[in-house]
Amino acid sequence: MALSDMQVFNQYLMPVMMERFPQAIAKFNAASNNTIQLLAEGFDGNELQTSFYNALHGSARRVDRAATNTSQAGTDLTQSVMNKVKVAGGFGPIVFEPSQLTWLRKPTQEGLTVAADQFIEALLADQLNTAIASTAAAIGNVAGLTNDVSASGNITQAAINNGLALLGDRSQAVSALVMTGTTYHRLIGEAITNSNALFEIGGVAVREGSAFGQGRPIIVTDAPALRVAGTPSDQIVLGLQSGGAVIQDGNDIITNVETTNGQTRIETSFQADYTFGVGVKGFSWDTTNGGSSPSDADLATGTNWDQAVSNIKDCAGVLIRGQE
Repeated sequence: MALSDMQVFNQYLMPVMMERFPQAIAKFNAASNNTIQLLAEGFDGNELQTSFYNALHGSARRVDRAATNTSQAGTDLTQSVMNKVKVAGGFGPIVFEPSQLTWLRKPTQEGLTVAADQFIEALLADQLNTAIASTAAAIGNVAGLTNDVSASGNITQAAINNGLALLGDRSQAVSALVMTGTTYHRLIGEAITNSNALFEIGGVAVREGSAFGQGRPIIVTDAPALRVAGTPSDQIVLGLQSGGAVIQDGNDIITNVETTNGQTRIETSFQADYTFGVGVKGFSWDTTNGGSSPSDADLATGTNWDQAVSNIKDCAGVLIRGQE
């Protein structure tokens, strides 16, 4: 039996997509300063557990060299774990009439590239949105990492600076800011009209410009999790450390093409399934509360992400919330 046009196209499409996918995520990782890391390696099981030894700085003590040498209670060396959780997704079914797509029998390189890039773009968008939703939920559930100015107004440069200050001497570890386009352009407008002169003489002034990023890359995306439902709707800015969010692709994209009768014209459908793991730095997925194969709502629930480190400075970053 001869393969259908779409089956032939699918046979050529998947190798092109798997070749171009690692290239796309490498570009994103570099542009984001690796704050949101998209990894192409596989993910086994429902959760991926990483164990680590707790920091020893809490056992530090002063020693009196001149005093009598006496016994000292020991501090147990303990381990904690951080869980990443596997998320399942899919595309389709996408229904079309094969009689209108006969050109697919001999797919050109251009056609394959366009189709693969569209598939990759959709997959990366899902992974990025999931990473942002999970990270915002986890950080937002820790009061010491959240600067909420929504009661008084918009997110300003001062609000972002105060949010970064929550990390104290670790604030410079924040390598990128994540915000919506609306917030980004409001902050640009604030910088344009900023009257704070850094230097002024003889009517010539050097004024503060786009200081809200403080030299950090700014990831501008209208991810749903950066908007909080309400009246007025609040927006969120994330300040992330390196590895703040990690997406680990499952390397298990499954596609299927099916042609059916029963309509006035033959119809063919295309469907794809895939998985990836998501983890948040300093937090562990709560398998009891959140369960396995979580939904978007589960991932965006802060109580499903347990703080796994004792020092909040070791967590993914900070969250600033303000009105739209």
